This record gives sequence, structure tokens and C-alpha cells, in this order.
Amino acid sequence: MAENFKLDIDADGIALVTWDMPDKSMNVINLSVIEELSNIVEQVAADAAIKGAVIASGKDTFSAGADLTLLEGLTRAFADMAKKEGEEAAATLLFSESRKLSQLYRRLETSGKPWVAAINGTALGGGFELCLSCHHRVAAENDKTRLGLPEVKIGLFPGAGGTTRVARMLAPADALQFLLKGDQLRLARAKAMKLVDAVVPAGELIKAAKDWIKAGGKPKAPWDVEGFRLPGGQVYSKAGMMTFPAANAIYRRETYDNYPAARAILSVVYEGLLLPFDRALTVESRYFAKVLRSPEAAAMIRSLFVSMQELNKGARRPADVPPTQLKKIGIIGAGFMGAGIAHVSAQAGIDVVLIDRDQESADKGKAHIHKSLTDAVNKGRSTAAQRDALLARVTATPDYSALAGCDLIVEAVFEDRKVKAEATAKAQAVMPDAIFGSNTSTLPITSLAETAKDPAKFIGIHFFSPVDRMMLVEIIVGKKTGDAALATALDFVRAIRKTPIVVNDTRGFYANRCVLNYIQEGHLMLQEGIPAAMIENASRMAGMPVGPLSLNDETALDLGLKIVRATETDLGPQAVNPGMKKLLEDMVEKHSRLGRKNGKGFYDYTPGKPKRLWPGLSELLPKTLTREQVEAIDVQELKDRVLVVMAVEAARTLEEGVVTDVREADVGSILGFGFAPYSGGTLSYIDMMGSKRFVELCQRLEKKYGARFAPPKLLLDMAKTDDRFYRRFPPGKKAA
Repeated sequence: MAENFKLDIDADGIALVTWDMPDKSMNVINLSVIEELSNIVEQVAADAAIKGAVIASGKDTFSAGADLTLLEGLTRAFADMAKKEGEEAAATLLFSESRKLSQLYRRLETSGKPWVAAINGTALGGGFELCLSCHHRVAAENDKTRLGLPEVKIGLFPGAGGTTRVARMLAPADALQFLLKGDQLRLARAKAMKLVDAVVPAGELIKAAKDWIKAGGKPKAPWDVEGFRLPGGQVYSKAGMMTFPAANAIYRRETYDNYPAARAILSVVYEGLLLPFDRALTVESRYFAKVLRSPEAAAMIRSLFVSMQELNKGARRPADVPPTQLKKIGIIGAGFMGAGIAHVSAQAGIDVVLIDRDQESADKGKAHIHKSLTDAVNKGRSTAAQRDALLARVTATPDYSALAGCDLIVEAVFEDRKVKAEATAKAQAVMPDAIFGSNTSTLPITSLAETAKDPAKFIGIHFFSPVDRMMLVEIIVGKKTGDAALATALDFVRAIRKTPIVVNDTRGFYANRCVLNYIQEGHLMLQEGIPAAMIENASRMAGMPVGPLSLNDETALDLGLKIVRATETDLGPQAVNPGMKKLLEDMVEKHSRLGRKNGKGFYDYTPGKPKRLWPGLSELLPKTLTREQVEAIDVQELKDRVLVVMAVEAARTLEEGVVTDVREADVGSILGFGFAPYSGGTLSYIDMMGSKRFVELCQRLEKKYGARFAPPKLLLDMAKTDDRFYRRFPPGKKAA
């Protein structure tokens, strides 16, 4: 009995296959879907009365792709069989099971009956691969529709025939760019690329799809027609030789060969274009099974799909607190961060009161939003009407009385206790019972809450810069923070479509404790005489999106100096590295180098030109190495240092109870500071290496470079049995 699909055959003999999974907001591909669709394909193929078929969705979107827990199950089955029957038997099982969807789509494509995909909304991953296997694709006009194959972003690649088909629909350079970037296309772009054949008004979608069949639509894909020519020509041609060597070089430059799935895409496209279509599909399936077995794919799927979904759905929200419907919020501080928070809040349909010390400052914050929205309009990503409607939700004012009626107040003023206390007092004079969130980078929430009327309603809501692009929000629970404040903060983060992690209070919380170690390691390497370019390049080779010096420029050197001085004031001079402090003082106070915001930091930023390392940097450093000494530097050790110094700090936060859920440590590290995504995050990086080996590496680095690499007791205990974090602290089970 079919549960996921409904089959209707009209008087013209055209089957309408409606995909509408019960109890799910979006259609996803699982084992039952594969089985049911396979039966329908065979029914359509065998019934002479059926002239063709249209597959459509009964939901607002077409399909979100495969249920990746299905793939997680396959990797577990592989591991179990490998133990019982050996690697060869397990590999055979994984290959045969992982290619079932690819074989189903090929059967549909060669069934002898024309199939049309009627795309009524977003179609991604395996859902879009289904569309590509159809003989014709019609999409309903919808500005929200996105089409794409984003698998590479979670450590996989399109393995249900998508890679092989795209490589025959587009020139190789275009196919590789589409597959390796994993972009989601708007309809106009998809049609221009001929990935969609027609775009029609929504009310005419099914009719247009059926009309194509009635008009004699052929049941053959272009590559199954005799005489088919590859769009970009043969691999071994002048065009091919201009594409593949360059693509390989670009891949190496961008990934440093850290991503097996990206490497597999290059191989599948290159090898597949040398083979007949069905042989090419087999090659694709073999690479897919290989990538699926990789630790990188397992870690990325777990962190960037499974864990992210669970956190986004409210895994950490107190269950007994009713949901908060946020209609109006107040934001104190209209600077870069405050304006960014106002922007994403208004974008979510929330009315915003944006407050600063005077009207000019408040207006400047709103003007920043206006500029950002206008840029989007100029690039065709929005309309002037949408921009104006969003801006209408933002009230810029110096008048705190405008906060009346706010469901939440977020303070985003300077990282200064006195300034924050003043803002809190003024806001609570108007709204004494409102939930109050502080967007502080490092200052402990418990101490900031001392100035609040009710510390139970005070919570940290730490955004990352730039707010509109960074997906993480760190929710910090103080010692007296209540469940109502936590629930409201999480409801707010969900409303603005960000991913939350919940951490307990400490200086620097979770993300900044780790990332400040990264920045500090870059400073310490500089003081050792290691060239700045080598530090930056080794960090990128390790998997970081930018080097520590570049990151410091982005976060602002003067903010870094403020954090160092605030830490020294609160904890004493032993709590800060004197070399790091002196370097920041020299950069900020002697040379006015504040970072990207004023065009001068560790790099020089000239409009219209690539950034360049500041030539004067070497004059501020206590040591310079000779050429021979530089050539003797162990690059692998540099890579280890930048990752280990963050990962070991993440382990400390878990031991101390700052982070209490392994999912949040991993997701937070990738979304918050870009920790080597291929590793799955800080704790997955340790798990991938094994706690025993990681502790040995920590101890080697500690002996050579100091106590910052010392493994905490938790790791030492785990190393005795080579334990793993995800085994010791299963997701959802609190670590402390």
C-alpha cells in the first residue's frame, strides 16, 4: 500500500504521481520512498494504456533530498559487517545499497515512457537528481524556489546520477563549478543553464507538464540518443585540456585536498566523460560508496546535517515553557553589530526599535541597513519594495521610552561594563519585566546580570560578525538565568533563522575561548620569527577559512586589545600573554592599525585590490629567522598547532561544564569560527584522530611550546581506553 505517493491516470492516459509524505513538512527520500517509487515506475512502464507520467509534489516544495539518517545507517551497517564478515563483504554491501537510488532513477529514465518533473518549489540533492532523471522539467514561477545539488557542503557529492547527468548537460567547466560550489540556483539561472526546460505560472504547472507528453515528448534522455555530443567536447581535446588541469589546480588551491567528496567530483566528471553513460554511473556509484566510508563524510553529515537540524528544531529549549511570539524587540546600540541584529530581525518580520545615544547615531545604524539592502537590490537579489517594507519595521531613535511593549531587549553596545550597565538601567526603567539579552563577546553574563532588576530574566545572546552572514548565535546562561529567558532567546534565534548553541557562563564563553587561542597562536608564531605568510597559508592548509592574522583584522585589533586589557584587569597580568599585548598595543596605538574597518591591520586593504600583508609588520617583531631556518620549519607542526590549540580548549570547556552537549561544541566551532569543516568540528577532530593519539600530540606540543597545549584530565582519562566523545557523551546526553 502506497503511503508517500498518489497515482492518478487521466482520460488521456497520463499518470500524475503526487509525492506527499505523511507527517512531514517536506518530501525526503528514504527506503520506503525508494521502494514505492520503484513500484510506480514499473507500473507505468508495464501498462500500455499509460502514455507517460508527471511527478509532482503535494507540498509547498518539491523535495529536500535524501534523509541523511539513511546514509548514516548504511555506514553503521558497513562497520558491523566489516567486523563480522570482513572489509570486502562490507564494501560489496555498501556499494549495492548506496546505488539503489541511482539505479531507480536510471530505470525511470530508460522505462520507455516519457517522464516530466513538475517542480512547484525548492528541489535539492536527491530530489533535484530525480528531476534531472526525468525527460523534461517544468517549474512553477516562484521567487522562493531554489534548485541545486548542495551535497558537497556536507561531505558528499551527488551520487544518484546527478554528477554524471550534469556533466552531460553542461560544459565541463560549468558542471564542475556547479557541483563543487553546491550553489542553490534561482529559476531564471537554472533555466539559462538548461537545467530546467520551462518556467510557467503556478496554476498552469501540471497542464504544461502533461501538454509536453501530449505533444509527443520523447522518452529518451539526450545521452541515450544516437549521435549525442558532449556539450563541451571530448575530454582529450583542446577545450578539455584547458579545463581539467586548471580545475585540479583550483581544487587544490581552495581545499588543500582536505575534502574527499570534492576530489571525487573531479574524478567522476573526468572519468565518466570518457565512458558510456551506464558505465559512468557505475563509476559514480563506486566513488560515492568510497566517500561515504570516509571519516570526513561521517563527521560532516553528523555535524552539518543531523546535529544542526536537531539544534535548529529546539533540542535545547526548555519543554515546559510556552513558545514566545516575538512581534517587537528593542536593540540598544546602532553600531555595526546592533544594525546587523536589527537587519536580520526585521527580515524575519519583527518590528525593531533601534536605539543609540542620539538621533544621528541611531539614523546611522538604520542607514547601514539601507545600504546593505540597496546593494541586494542592485544585485537583483531583492526589490526596492521589499527593501522599503523591511526598513519600515525599524524605528531608529535615542528615546528609550520607545522600548515599551518589546518582547525582548538586546543590548549591543561597546564591550565595556560601565556602558553596558548604563544601557541596562535605562532600558529596564521602561521595561522592568522584559527579557534582557546582552550581545557581549567575552564578559561573563553572571557579572553583567548584577545590574539587572531580575537576573533570572538576563541572558547572553552572542552574535558573530557580520550578523547577516554568520549563522551561529551563542546563548549564554548565567548562574541565575531562568528557563523563560532561555526559551525566549532560543525562540528569537529560531525566528531569525540562525543556529543556536547553549553554553554556561565563563569568560569568553565557548566560541571566543577557542578562537582567541587561534588568534593568539598566530601572534606567538610571529614572535617566534615565523613569516606571516607562512602562518596564514599553513592555517588555510589545516582547513581554516582564513589565517589567524586575517581573522584578527576582521574582528578588529582594537577590540582584541580591549579584550586583553579587560582580561588583565579582571584576572591579573598572568592571564594575558605579554608579547600578544605589546603587539596589539603597537599596532593599535602606535600605528593606528585597527583592522579591515579602517583599511589597516596585519594587512593593507586598498579598494579594488587584493589585500596585502603589511610590510612594516616585521619591524614590530622581536625575532627574525634566516632563510635556512624558515626552510627548516615543519609545516605539518604549524597545521597541528592551530587546530590542536582550539580543539584542546574545546575539550576543557566540556570538562568545565561550559559546553554540555557535544553537538553544540562541533556545530558551534564550524559555524562560529570556521573550524576545519571537513573534521566535523573540534570534538569530532579529536574523535577522528582518536583520544590516545590526540593526547600524545598535545603532550609533544606542550613540551615544546607550553602549557596551552596541556590536555585536561578528561582527555587523559579518555586516552587510557582510546575513548571517543560521541561514545562517552552521546548527543542529547549532558556531559556535565
